[in-house]
Amino acid sequence: MPVEFLSDDQVSHYGRFAAAPTPGELEQFFRLDAQALTTARSKRAPANRLGWAVQWGCVRMLGVFPTEDLSVVPDAVIRFVAEQLDVEAGEFIAYGARRQNRYEHAWEVRDVCGYREFSAAEAEVRAFVAARVWASLEGPRALFDRAVVWLVDNRVLLPGITTLTRLVAEVRAAENAALYRRLEEAVPDELRRSMRDLLKVPEGKRVSELERLRTPPMRVSGAAMTAALERAKDVRGLGAHLVGTSVVPAARMAGLARYGMGSKAPTLRDLEESRKTATLLATVRHLESASVDDALDLLDVLMASRLLPRAGRVGKEEKLKALPKLKRAAGRVAKAVGALLETAPATDTGELVSVVDAWAAVTVVALDRGRAQAVGPVAGGDARQPCPGQHGQGHCGLGGTPTIGSAQIGPQGGRSAVAPVWGSGRAEAVL
Repeated sequence: MPVEFLSDDQVSHYGRFAAAPTPGELEQFFRLDAQALTTARSKRAPANRLGWAVQWGCVRMLGVFPTEDLSVVPDAVIRFVAEQLDVEAGEFIAYGARRQNRYEHAWEVRDVCGYREFSAAEAEVRAFVAARVWASLEGPRALFDRAVVWLVDNRVLLPGITTLTRLVAEVRAAENAALYRRLEEAVPDELRRSMRDLLKVPEGKRVSELERLRTPPMRVSGAAMTAALERAKDVRGLGAHLVGTSVVPAARMAGLARYGMGSKAPTLRDLEESRKTATLLATVRHLESASVDDALDLLDVLMASRLLPRAGRVGKEEKLKALPKLKRAAGRVAKAVGALLETAPATDTGELVSVVDAWAAVTVVALDRGRAQAVGPVAGGDARQPCPGQHGQGHCGLGGTPTIGSAQIGPQGGRSAVAPVWGSGRAEAVL
């Protein structure tokens, strides 16, 4: 790829001050340590002392010595260094009178601080850039900036800007080619042919197969759900998930998939063969999960917008249909309770009213006569059987178990929670 990829700002700021250093940067790069103070004060002329110290801070911050043009050094830097050396800031102008002094001081700072020439560290820079290319999605501009930071941090003098841009471009191209080859070698021939067929437009169709597989469901319907499932099945059937890609970082696979998802079929068809295969592999592997996610999302929308509301409407209709029956049943209960409350506890002759007589009165009022006749025998036993414990007075139903007065009433011979008493003038609860 061409090396002219840098922005205008990157070119203008390379090895120069982009702006006046902040107070933090002045403290970090231009605060003289004990060794630097001793060396700077050993210079005879004040201008040389100030100039040496300024070059010491500049190479620490920028990675280069300002030997050619001293005017690029901000005034804030000169004043900050001059205060530490008890030298007038104006002495810096005299520092440029003798060019040889500037170069001699630069060489001295290089040896004192342990800086290396670029040629001595070029292999390390290449290895660093190659690792960034292999593991990340950084473009050439970002890689260039990272290379500059690495050089400064590792005390390597910056080379010419063309040298560094060419190195970044060469390493990036070589690492990308190696990554494409690694993926292509892992793809079986049958899968390679199937993926390349995706770039073709089938007869009678308007778009390629890849475009069809990349297109998610656009409607919410049963037919769309069927198509979404077929799409997921077709993508899975290609078998891209069977290819081992663990040697390639996930970020690089994601980058290839993003390019494959956003590029048209003719563009992918014109790629170099190994890059084309690698891009299609990453794209299909991405579609394997994306198609399933799309189908699940569509199912969720269908459930929320179609199936669940319909079930709710059916349930509501059933409830509404049951309301008339509930109303009729409530009316019957009200009539039964009214009849029970209106039943006299005893006859005019003083004879106590039996449970069977009271039940019959309730049944006649609450139910029709046919149903009352069917329900009557439920009490069981002799409907007029004398009840023990009442001296022969009154009769009780329910198989003779209930007793009028203080007797127990229970359908199975046990105690009842409440036993109404007729003839005694009060209702008595017997537990």
